Amino acid sequence: MTSTLDAILEVFSWAGFAGAAAFGLALIALWAGDGTWLPTEGLVDHEADGTWVRWFDGEGEANSARVDEHTARELAGVDRAEIWYRHGWRGRMRLTRRPATYRLLVWLSLGSLGLAVVSLVLSWVLIFARG
Repeated sequence: MTSTLDAILEVFSWAGFAGAAAFGLALIALWAGDGTWLPTEGLVDHEADGTWVRWFDGEGEANSARVDEHTARELAGVDRAEIWYRHGWRGRMRLTRRPATYRLLVWLSLGSLGLAVVSLVLSWVLIFARG
């Protein structure tokens, strides 16, 4: 019984550390590839051809972007919104600083690391309890 439990804890600790490393590397790759996004206030225009957001960037240039259906629903009935625009690009904006997958990868890597640490501590407790 104890050797089976030891094996299970060993597998969970290795899988947890490997998962934390894999999700952490994916998080770093997403962070590096995402680029720099800067905050500003955007003017929201609800037109017949869709919802447009217009803003001035840090260099004073006017920008605009037509938003997708999901973002248009979030901006319904609003004439101004706090947005994030991509530095150095034209026509790129979003409502959040980081993409949604960023938060998911953070929680997956922390959860995997937590699984590994709990498994490792339980394994040590079993070793010392046996004497």
